[in-house]
Amino acid sequence: MKALVLPPTGPSLVAAFGIVMLGRWPRAGRALAAGGVLLLLALSTPAIATLLLRSLDSSPALDPERAKAAQAIVILGGGTRRNAPEYGGDTLGRLTLERVRYGARVAHLTGLPVLVAGGSVYGGATEASLMQKSLETEYGVDVQWAEDRSRTTHENAVYAGGILHRAGIGRVVLVAHSFDMPRASAEFAAAGIETIPAPTGIPDRALDLPLDLLPSVAGLQASYYACYEILANAVRWGTAGR
Repeated sequence: MKALVLPPTGPSLVAAFGIVMLGRWPRAGRALAAGGVLLLLALSTPAIATLLLRSLDSSPALDPERAKAAQAIVILGGGTRRNAPEYGGDTLGRLTLERVRYGARVAHLTGLPVLVAGGSVYGGATEASLMQKSLETEYGVDVQWAEDRSRTTHENAVYAGGILHRAGIGRVVLVAHSFDMPRASAEFAAAGIETIPAPTGIPDRALDLPLDLLPSVAGLQASYYACYEILANAVRWGTAGR
């Protein structure tokens, strides 16, 4: 369902529906078709994507001094790349790799034990197993715990929270992308774990004009992540208390 709503499919469907309507309701059809195309173009510009990402989170980069109050580091998975020929099988997706790299930096700075969280959403190797392998063999960071059952951010918090509680840990440095840090922190808080945000992928506050006003694949992808998070937050708020 989300694939039908999020860009580029969502705006494209609006435009297509408008074209279908042209014969019977030309004015409404033209408006929908033009609106869908304009929305797709707007979401493809890095400037709009950056504004959307900034609206989701304004957390600063991690202050190493704050991290001293934590008892562990939790790195959340963000997807895998299935059947990568050059790796001979599954490997880390781009978002997960960015989190692993930054999580390794935080681990080297703080010396805190590390928990990786992420199961297998579409089959294949779990995010946690791939993250652990990368951290230990490529970054020289030992992984203390691997939570490999979760398929959502909510399950990340529930299952990782159980592991942390059993280890007597109640405060962690949480590594995730800036755009999903508020939701991830809220899920961990609901699971009884206090978090110190360590966001990666923090949007640049300076626009590169005029290039950031031109549509691009990178801009569209960033808007996809922002729209996904907006939708996920809406679902979470709508189901709160049920």
